[in-house]
Amino acid sequence: MHRRALLTLGLLPGLLFLYLPIILLVLFSFNDARLLTGWAGFSWRWYAALWHDRALIEAALLSLQVAALAATGATLVGLAAGLALARFARFPGRAAFTAALAAPLVLPDVLIGLSLLLLFVATESAIGWPHNRGVATIVLAHVTFSLSYVAVVVQARLADTDPALEEAAADLGAPPWRVFLAVTLPLAAPALLSGWLLAFTLSLDDLVVASFVSGPGASTLPMVVFSSLHLGATPELDALATVMLAICAAALAIAGRIGVARRRRRL
Repeated sequence: MHRRALLTLGLLPGLLFLYLPIILLVLFSFNDARLLTGWAGFSWRWYAALWHDRALIEAALLSLQVAALAATGATLVGLAAGLALARFARFPGRAAFTAALAAPLVLPDVLIGLSLLLLFVATESAIGWPHNRGVATIVLAHVTFSLSYVAVVVQARLADTDPALEEAAADLGAPPWRVFLAVTLPLAAPALLSGWLLAFTLSLDDLVVASFVSGPGASTLPMVVFSSLHLGATPELDALATVMLAICAAALAIAGRIGVARRRRRL
């Protein structure tokens, strides 16, 4: 009992350090004052201001669009990469392929963004594309660094499954495409969902890479928020963060209930 109390006392400062800023952020989103230096009373004014802030709303919609496209593209390419690593033990250039695939996991975002910017500038000079950097270049950049995460998840999932299941389907006369759709894809489905959600989150949260490869009229939500901080933080940004926190909490609650319901059905 004494040991448990000591562990609790040691854990409490860490939890306060992590969650107290979030609690204060939610609290000050209802602050009636314009500055975050003191409490001036309860008010919904900053949520109303957020609702009428066209720049933030458009940036949020653009970020959701980019994240959905990037996550889908990263999932498709990551599936192919993870399948190659999990099902083909040896092929020419495997070591180089693995290194290139793992590079975005360890490279700094500044280096990735700068290299992609130079690539887009070079291709524009060579073939005239992209004519103007915007949504397309942001999506391609996000696919580039997030597909590695999807590939790692898919590879780990397929490495734990028995290849004999696919071999049995082939022995029964199923063509390769049928084996892939009927056996491999369902086996990899949990990893694909996890990879898509991970890529979506990474794209939605990215600031550095998008700042390098975006152009006029293509500012994502992190870019708009970061730009507004130069003028000073306002409770409107706290209201935005609180809304995002509420959405994430609701999504986690729904996922938890679905998981509990599935476990009960299995029992």
